[in-house]
Amino acid sequence: MSKITKTEQQWRESLSAEEFAVCRQQATEPPFSGRYYKLKDDGIYRCVCCDAELFSSEHKYDSGSGWPSFWQGVDEGRLRLRSDNSHGMVRTEVVCAACDAHLGHVFDDGPRPTCKRYCINSVSLKFDPKSSA
Repeated sequence: MSKITKTEQQWRESLSAEEFAVCRQQATEPPFSGRYYKLKDDGIYRCVCCDAELFSSEHKYDSGSGWPSFWQGVDEGRLRLRSDNSHGMVRTEVVCAACDAHLGHVFDDGPRPTCKRYCINSVSLKFDPKSSA
C-alpha cells in the first residue's frame, strides 16, 4: 500500500468541514449521531480520505458506545495504532495506514476472538454495499 500525502489545503479542498475536523484534526463526532453506527447492511467500510478498505460488516457489532464498532479490520496492515494522551486519558488511536486519517480509537473490551473494540467515527468512513450480483 503506497502512502498518500497531501497538503493541509489539499485535504481541506477534498473533504467536508466535518470530515476534515475528524480525519485531519482528530475531532470526534458526538455519540449516536453518525450515519453508520446502526447500519447492519453487508459491505465494506472505506476511508473517506483515500478509499482504502478498512473494515468489513462481517466484523461489526453493536458495542452500545454510539459509534460503529468492529472487532478487527479487513487487514491489520491497513490500520496503524498510535498512543493518544489527549483529554487527560491514555488511549490507542486508530489511523488509516495509507493516508494517516484519524479514524477513532481501539480498546481491549471487545468480543472474542480478538477482544478488541475499534470504535470508529462514521464521518471517517464511507460504506460500499456488497453487490447482490
